[in-house]
Amino acid sequence: MRIHDLDPHDRPSERFLHSGASALSSAELLALILKTGTKGKNILETCNELMSSYGLEKLADLSMGELQENEGIGPAKAMQIKAVFELHKRLHFRRNANKRVRSARDVFEYMNGRVPDESKEHLFLLHLNTKNQIMRHDLISVGTLNASLIHPREIYKSAIRESAHAIILVHNHPSGDAEPSNADKQVTSLLKEAGSIIQIELLDHVITGKDTWFSFREHSLLA
Repeated sequence: MRIHDLDPHDRPSERFLHSGASALSSAELLALILKTGTKGKNILETCNELMSSYGLEKLADLSMGELQENEGIGPAKAMQIKAVFELHKRLHFRRNANKRVRSARDVFEYMNGRVPDESKEHLFLLHLNTKNQIMRHDLISVGTLNASLIHPREIYKSAIRESAHAIILVHNHPSGDAEPSNADKQVTSLLKEAGSIIQIELLDHVITGKDTWFSFREHSLLA
């Protein structure tokens, strides 16, 4: 069945115009973007299958090749899907520009989508001004954290260059468990001591997991 063969009240475009975007399912919204289906399947059926197979979050992470493994999704439609999620990511980043940090939750939300490969540990440095606003972030290292590999010079060289009032360390745990390891504690202790000498405060070290985080400051480990 084609989209045009549906009852007008069941067509995504008609429902959008009548009730607004919030009234449509994710599959219906995607169908509005992709517009056309194939000879044997309308685009709404294709989008329903995509959402059923992957869900919205996993769909956003699929590569061009993985998208095209699905019936009805060729290079053009795969590009459209990737473009939609890329725009959403850029909007998220834009809204978080100069974000003021009040808690570890703010850090967790700021970092959402910024780790390029969740299967590896990434250490980021957030530079804060006197209002605790994030001026910028730098990727410091990729790989397992180790105090012997993370030199304070590399961390604070960047902070001095940016005239940061304070810094926050952030790194992800690919396992999804945000509890700190002994290596995490060693790195934090080392950098806190170095920061106290040059008077750039290590405000927090936040470890991010899949849906949670661990804050050294909120657990009184940066007193």
